Amino acid sequence: MSGPASILTCKHRLYEGLQAIAEASPEKLKASIGNLYHPQVHWRGAHPLNEMRGIDTLVETVWLPLKRSFPDLERRDTILIGGSYEGRDYVATVGQYCGTFREPWLTIPATGRPVYIRYGEVHQVEDGRIVQSNCLWDILDVMRQAGFWPLAPSLGTEGMWPGPLTADGIVLTETDAAQSASSIAQTLGMHQALGAYGDNAVDKRQGLLNMPQKSYWHEKMMWYGPSGIGTTRGLQGFVDYHQLPFREAFKRPVGTLEEVHAIRQAHGAGHYVRIGDGPYSVTGGWPSVYAIHDGGGFLGLGPTGRPVTMRVMDFYLHHEGLIRENWVPLDILDLLKQMDIDVFDRMRSFFDHRPFR
Repeated sequence: MSGPASILTCKHRLYEGLQAIAEASPEKLKASIGNLYHPQVHWRGAHPLNEMRGIDTLVETVWLPLKRSFPDLERRDTILIGGSYEGRDYVATVGQYCGTFREPWLTIPATGRPVYIRYGEVHQVEDGRIVQSNCLWDILDVMRQAGFWPLAPSLGTEGMWPGPLTADGIVLTETDAAQSASSIAQTLGMHQALGAYGDNAVDKRQGLLNMPQKSYWHEKMMWYGPSGIGTTRGLQGFVDYHQLPFREAFKRPVGTLEEVHAIRQAHGAGHYVRIGDGPYSVTGGWPSVYAIHDGGGFLGLGPTGRPVTMRVMDFYLHHEGLIRENWVPLDILDLLKQMDIDVFDRMRSFFDHRPFR
């Protein structure tokens, strides 16, 4: 049964169980995963891991290779929240896996040095077990730490994401229902303001700075983007280093709210999770965004004219009545693949001295 007590139990169980999996020895890995996951779990991860089903596949494809590459792996959550959406119970987390990079992982050459694997994860739980995991691990950032960069310099600042300003991101106590509802309502209000703004406006930059979104963001807002985009500060930084290049590059569906929703649904885009938990909220879609890549500038790339979808999560801290911080896991490698850019091919060429197209 869903409810505050059930969600709280799920959060405690996953907080401990996910850490146990990260630190389990290879011999105990399957048992640790079996203790937390449903036998036929649907696991969805960042490219090139993508989708799979069942514990055996999860162990062999994801966790054993990860543990071989990072034998001293540990999990460090900075945000852990939970809630219910459309009758489904979720626990959502942000943090970093940390370990010494001893052997190649996903063909990324080992460095012998500490590496942080940034993650956003949303886990659906039934009867105490995870039935679906959505894991956006920032694999492009691992490449960056390994000494390879396949793109133009990021407009934002690259580096580790900090935890929340308020240092209360691990929410393992019951939160106020009214505050939780207010948090997700503020997030959805901001989303609606963004969706209603027309990208064909003449005063593009100034229009984004002056549009209704400004009433939702704190003056000291931080926007933490994935590797390739980077971190920005303040509304001006958000507009200049992410929002304007992004909106110029990707043509989104236009029309009434209902029309836009119908177009996105037709391409499988939308949210599978929308929850608030005290001063935090999270939304996510697999995919969340559908657009046409018909403009230049994003990631230093020219327009391809291709339709693309984006796997995205957004975690928010609501502070002093406004949105203060926004952590944004986004599967950049999957997006680039849809734009006909194989980052792994480029990486192999760099390290193996083989030509790439």
